[in-house]
Amino acid sequence: MSTAQLEVETISAFNNSSNNDNNTQLYPEMDLKQANILATGLNKKQLRVVNGLGSLMGSKEMTDLNDDSRERIHISEQPWTWNNWYQKLNWLNITLVILIPLSGFIVALSGLVPLQRNVLMFAIFYYGLGGISITAGYHRLWSHRSYDASWPLRLIYAFFGAASVEGSIKWWGHSHRIHHRYTDTPRDPYDARRGLFFSHMGWMIMKPNPKNKARADISDLNTDWIVRFQHRHYILIMLLAAFVVPTVVCGYFFNDYLGGFIYAGVIRIFCIQQATFCINSMAHYIGAQPFDDRRTPRDNWLTALVTFGEGYHNFHHEFPTDYRNAIRWYQYDPTKVLIYTTYLLGLAKGLKKFPQNIIDQGVLQQKQKKLDRIKQRLDWGPSLTDLPVWDHEEFEEQSKSRPGLVIIGGIVHDISSYIEEHPGGETLIKAARGKDATKAFTGGVYRHSNAAHNTLTQFRVAVLKERSNAANLFVARRGELNQKKNI
Repeated sequence: MSTAQLEVETISAFNNSSNNDNNTQLYPEMDLKQANILATGLNKKQLRVVNGLGSLMGSKEMTDLNDDSRERIHISEQPWTWNNWYQKLNWLNITLVILIPLSGFIVALSGLVPLQRNVLMFAIFYYGLGGISITAGYHRLWSHRSYDASWPLRLIYAFFGAASVEGSIKWWGHSHRIHHRYTDTPRDPYDARRGLFFSHMGWMIMKPNPKNKARADISDLNTDWIVRFQHRHYILIMLLAAFVVPTVVCGYFFNDYLGGFIYAGVIRIFCIQQATFCINSMAHYIGAQPFDDRRTPRDNWLTALVTFGEGYHNFHHEFPTDYRNAIRWYQYDPTKVLIYTTYLLGLAKGLKKFPQNIIDQGVLQQKQKKLDRIKQRLDWGPSLTDLPVWDHEEFEEQSKSRPGLVIIGGIVHDISSYIEEHPGGETLIKAARGKDATKAFTGGVYRHSNAAHNTLTQFRVAVLKERSNAANLFVARRGELNQKKNI
């Protein structure tokens, strides 16, 4: 199967649903095969940037669309057994995110390496430096191009981002762009629909199904010499930034090399990895969806606290190129503050923001969706299309045997059972029988409340043929949802 055919599968539903218009053939359609080629960047000559971790990091299995693995049953599709469980796992990632941290915690809990206060303070500082290099650098700068940064700032983000041991910029950015392109689908690398554990870290420690391979255009990343250099030498840079620097700093300044390695190195890495993983897991599970609820991303202040402001994820997925995640003054987003500070210092430029009008439209549309759902659960009375249509003669004839008939808004109501309940008095409502009381009901005597309009719907019995337009207008002003069509 070709690359373009593979990409087209995800949007095939759109192909099959919208060509019913007889005039569609008059207008040339965008070629989906070509469009997907453009989206993956396969129309360009790509710079080849490799390192020694290619297959071990899982990037080849996630993105290589040219092998024959789709034609055979992959290990990820086979049931777990005692004989094959080890084949299902990505052992490099297991070593980096589980085994090494576990060994560090064992040493720390054993008491062999006491935790010094100075080492703890440096570990916290280095934790923040590495974490914000991921959010401001890997994520908002490189993955989403929400602003431009000078080479010294990019160099800082590249080095200290590697200290978090989350892969190279190229690998991280590619996976994340695929995530945005295919959110909540089988091709989403950390598909939240597969469960909290999978989206948190299961996707890293288990081999991906090659049938869900996908690509995103990262030609812009490959043209950045810092990205290329970091990717080619990622192993060395990662070891230096993640382990050597904290070990040397704590040894030189605090005379605690081993403490620096364990606490500012191993355990710090575990903590920042788990915090970053929360963006893929918790930010898709807990919180509100003020902008759109068609997909799983959510806004939550608690997740934002853990992830340097990345917890406002519903906003981010709606407006991914905005350099902000939090748009309210009281929302916690230190990454946004850092980016703006570097802008003031001349280290960053071109900060992107979605127009507030577009953001407000999204909020309003989501509120309307919620209101519509509530409306659908309510009984709005008989639909006009379900009522019989009477002409003048029929109304006169029915009034002889049903003396409680009243016309309001072109709709005939039988208020016989409500005469004694009417707040305005029995005498007043009796005077309306057999007549058109629209003007009296809508302000001539009383300007009736919404409650009165809602109560009135219970007594509908027919629609007047000569007043059908007035009837449609009357129910439209009330905002009824269950009118199938104009009568």
